[in-house]
Amino acid sequence: MSPTLDRRLREQRARVLIRSLDYRQRHHARGVWFRLRRVLADAGAACIITEDDARKLVAEGHRVEPVGQELEPPKLIVFASSERIAQITSAEPVPMRLSRELLAAEHLVLAPFETTS
Repeated sequence: MSPTLDRRLREQRARVLIRSLDYRQRHHARGVWFRLRRVLADAGAACIITEDDARKLVAEGHRVEPVGQELEPPKLIVFASSERIAQITSAEPVPMRLSRELLAAEHLVLAPFETTS
């Protein structure tokens, strides 16, 4: 086998190995990234809060998103109104994108988009 053909064969095998790893990771995730992006698409703002404030919101009956428990480490993601979030002293706004700050947060509160009538 010529050196060029041997090099091309090694490169092709490397691409197949990387592609199979990518497919395997997608299969193990079972769509969690899609569901997380879908939850974030419904939110107009996001804030990091303390565990105590997150538990208070859950006790008040605010909606908890199950996708947070599918992540590692698990996250408590709660939807609450903008007015309620304004009352939380520990609320620290984060950008609405899959950023390091948002993914590192263990307790997130999301505000839905305001509806106009």
